[in-house]
Amino acid sequence: MDTRHILVLAGTTEARELAEQLAPRRDIALTLSLAGRTRDPLPLPAPTRTGGFGGAEGLAACLTQHAIDVLIDATHPFARQITQNAATAARLTGVPLIRLERPAWQAELGDRWQPVASVEAAVAAIGAAPKRVFLAIGRQEAAAFEAAPQHRYLVRSVDPVEPPLQLPQLETLLSRGPFDEAAEERLLLAWQIDVIVCKNSGGAATYGKIAAARTLGLPVVLIERPAPVTALRAGTAAEAVALLDHGLGLPAKRGV
Repeated sequence: MDTRHILVLAGTTEARELAEQLAPRRDIALTLSLAGRTRDPLPLPAPTRTGGFGGAEGLAACLTQHAIDVLIDATHPFARQITQNAATAARLTGVPLIRLERPAWQAELGDRWQPVASVEAAVAAIGAAPKRVFLAIGRQEAAAFEAAPQHRYLVRSVDPVEPPLQLPQLETLLSRGPFDEAAEERLLLAWQIDVIVCKNSGGAATYGKIAAARTLGLPVVLIERPAPVTALRAGTAAEAVALLDHGLGLPAKRGV
């Protein structure tokens, strides 16, 4: 049987779903890669490496050294650097690249979204008047909000923000999704939140706050996604498998 080597840049629900579909297959040798930023990641159903590659050139060397047949970038929609590195490494080596990225959220009737292009723009969009802000952008870029210390912040992330934020009015919640709408509504009411700041991450796991904001009539400062850097794209794990089996000519699973 012709075995193809697949490297998946993981760390998302979609990456896990993809791994669960590909790991049992005998025609695929699967390796997953995690950046190592989350302290206690959930276990994955395939051999997993942790840590960086040393930029695009390091990733390219890895693809060549391990004879990778297809690279799948299934990282977070806002993982700008690794996504750019994956595109560069694929171009340098000629290895086919699939970008597995969940669809973005779309505004519905009743949503009060203020789309912005960056975290810095989100800081400005909150305004000068003091507000109670629910900051749900993860921990990597939260320090940008130190530029607006007049607000009272509720910051939620999986791991603590390091170094700790230098904000005079700050509360933190360490929690891993999914978060349902009812729980998010209770949270927003309990903390008397005036505005939510989040990224347009897409998916169901963190959509609860968007639905709760709609119900409560709260504004959402929504950081939009970076522009796509790859042409071959999948919105779900099933679509990525279809591209592997048909679009890239990989041997299909027996019986399919």
